[in-house]
Amino acid sequence: MFGGESLTTIDAKGRTSIPAKFREVLTSCFVDERFVLTKSSPVDFDDGSFGRGLSVYPANEWQELEKKILANEGGLPLAQLNSLKRLVLGPAQECSVDKLGRVLIPPALRLHANLERDLYFVGMGRRFDIWAKETYARVNAQDERNFPQDSAALAALGI
Repeated sequence: MFGGESLTTIDAKGRTSIPAKFREVLTSCFVDERFVLTKSSPVDFDDGSFGRGLSVYPANEWQELEKKILANEGGLPLAQLNSLKRLVLGPAQECSVDKLGRVLIPPALRLHANLERDLYFVGMGRRFDIWAKETYARVNAQDERNFPQDSAALAALGI
């Protein structure tokens, strides 16, 4: 499982190094270094703007997700399902790391997530996310506002 946060950079050509611990998880837990980059779920900042990042799925996890979306296992209304397909399936790109552990993030995805220099890799269990440093600070602030206050629910999760 992917866990932790890692601050790194992206170069002018759009290359960044996948953290070694994430590369290790790809090969040890998912038995494949291939992965899919796509747009992440937007984070509503409650001011009319959204935080936009990228989600990275191991190839086999992506295949399962894609099947579920195409079969509409969530039972979404058609308009929401089509939005999900356009925002998640449409921009998806299969990638792998080079000999130096770097990945080239496609220009459209870099632009979407505003990846210019400093960025965070964030472990999310069966996937990891990539955020511009400034955006991730705002996402964290929003997460603190959204954090569950139900102590029984948190205790049931072991938190």
